[in-house]
This record gives sequence, structure tokens and C-alpha cells, in this order.
Amino acid sequence: MNHETKTAVTVIGLGLMGRALAGAFLKAGHPTTVWNRTASKADQLVAEGARPAATVAEAIEASPLTIICLTDYQAVHDLLDPCDLDGAMLVNLTSGDSAQARQAARWAAQRGARYLDGAIMAVPPAIGTDEAVILHSGPLADFESHEATLAALGTVTHLGTDHGLASLYDVAGLAMMWSVLNAWLQGTAMLRTAGVDAATYAPFAMQMAVGVAGWLPGYAEQIDSGAFPAEVSALETDARAMTHLIEESEALGVNAELPRLFKAMADRAIAAGHGGEQYPVLIDEFSRPGKAGTE
Repeated sequence: MNHETKTAVTVIGLGLMGRALAGAFLKAGHPTTVWNRTASKADQLVAEGARPAATVAEAIEASPLTIICLTDYQAVHDLLDPCDLDGAMLVNLTSGDSAQARQAARWAAQRGARYLDGAIMAVPPAIGTDEAVILHSGPLADFESHEATLAALGTVTHLGTDHGLASLYDVAGLAMMWSVLNAWLQGTAMLRTAGVDAATYAPFAMQMAVGVAGWLPGYAEQIDSGAFPAEVSALETDARAMTHLIEESEALGVNAELPRLFKAMADRAIAAGHGGEQYPVLIDEFSRPGKAGTE
């Protein structure tokens, strides 16, 4: 493959994920410059054709597109503050929160750089495949200018011009992940008391998870419209089922903290007069701070 027909890319930060990013660019034929504080982490990439940079400044100057993947946003500032960023195009895939992403965008603009913030929804071995979802937020024109290059990393998506959106989607995705896993573990713990192993329960749990996921578009319409007619089940009916889940867990000697949290939130909504409405009415409880498990 003629690498000179591909956009050159720089990758700063060569931890497991950074090395995977650089490797994907190389595999896709992009001339790739790399830099890492511990230079030896670049050895394998250099053997595969990457160009090592002696300094961060040299790395940024080497390519029209710089990918940053460091431990945190403070590390980004510590490394890049001394550099001339005027005219640089930065895509920051460092994990952080939405406030840090927005602040970093302002910082980059003050330095004359264009900036996209991003989040990687994948493990390093998946980088470079369609299974790797890479979220981006920031100016659409900057994303579209480099979309074809960024696509070497996986399935790339632009979420909007708000630089904080990628980080927000990232943590929202984590909320989904841990909620599904915790619910599965709750059910697994209960069924194990009857001699049912996790492998036997897993297919049924998957069926339930897929079924519930199918409710989301309709429930989303209720949340966005602010109307929660009980088309399937009223919240007070769900709350009675939650009581059954709590009682069964306790009777089996299984931890009941998670279902008690569900019930506490439902009880608050019912006390506020929403017992006859459908489950998504709980968005009001999730939209304000509170103490877990308290009434």
C-alpha cells in the first residue's frame, strides 16, 4: 500500500490503548508518528513502520492530525502547554468528564488549535474493527475533514458540537453496562440458591435484557413529551413487584441492596403522586441529586 496517499497521523501516549490506536493507523496505511514519555513503548510500532518523535512538539508538527491518549486531562495540559499548537488539529481520546472536555476545547482554541474531544467505547484488541465505537464531539466540519482517517480506528460517530457530549455518552454507556451486569448478578445470586448455575441462567437473562431494550424508544418518547400514561404497567404495580423481589432476596439470604434502591426511588415518585403513571416517570428521581436507598 502506498502510505503517501493516506493522511499522516500522530499518536501521543502509548499505553495499551495508545499502542492499539497507532497500530490501527499503521495497518490502514497512514504514515504514523508516535511519542511516549517512556520511549521504549514505541519500539514495536517503530518496527512496524511508525516514525518516533524525539519531543511532543516534534510529534505534533509531524502530522496534520494528532491523536492524544493519556492518563488524564492534567497530563494533556502538562505535555502540551509548552508546545506551539497554532494550526494543530487535536483529537483528544483521553478519558475524563464533560467539564474537562469543554475546558480543554477552550484551552485549545486559545492556543490556536482545532479540537475534537472523544471517547473510546472498546477494549484495545477491538481497535481497528467495526466493534470499536469511537465517539467524537466538537465542530462538525473538523470531524468531517478527518472522518475517513479516524475510521481506521473503528466505527466513528459525531454526537454534536458540544465538546462535552462524548464524555457524557461515555459515562451514560457505563451506567447501562454496570446496571445490566449488576441486575444479572442479582438474578444469578438468587438462582444459585436453587442449584442453577450462571451459565444456565445467562441465556434467559440475555432474552430479558434484549426485551427490555426494545422498550426504550417508546419510553424515550414519554420522557421527551413529559407525559407518562400507564400503557403497560403503572408504577405502583411495579413497586409491588419490587417488594416481592426484596422479600425473595432476603428469604434466600441474598443481598437486597439493589432492589431496595429501586423501591426507594419508586416510593418517592409514588408519594409525589405518580403511582398511576408508567415507569419512565422515574426520570424526575434520576434528574436530581439524592442519597441512595433513602426515603
